[in-house]
Amino acid sequence: MSHGVPASGSVLQRSASSDGNQPQSPEEDDRKIRRREKNRVAAQRSRKKQTQKADKLHEEYECLEQENTSLKREIGKLTDEMKHLSEVLKDHEKICPLLHCSMNFVTIPRPDALTSCLPR
Repeated sequence: MSHGVPASGSVLQRSASSDGNQPQSPEEDDRKIRRREKNRVAAQRSRKKQTQKADKLHEEYECLEQENTSLKREIGKLTDEMKHLSEVLKDHEKICPLLHCSMNFVTIPRPDALTSCLPR
């Protein structure tokens, strides 16, 4: 019982004829050599292009990392400045004659957006 097994030698005969084990003419040999050389050059070019792309992405990554570090540093400085200015404002409000004058009928507008972002 030979389920799924091809007739004896049929697979070998097909692969031998498509392998190119038969003698080839010099023109076919030359064409095969040129095709291999052309393929080799194309593969080299493709690998070089891929390497250049990877290098470019790495450079872009490095630049973005530097920019990110710089922006984080700036956020820290601005946060510190905001805290300092908030403290200065609080201290000034305690002694500001305009805020404590009983004759002062004009209220100083202070937008809620500003007061809500200031630390307490």
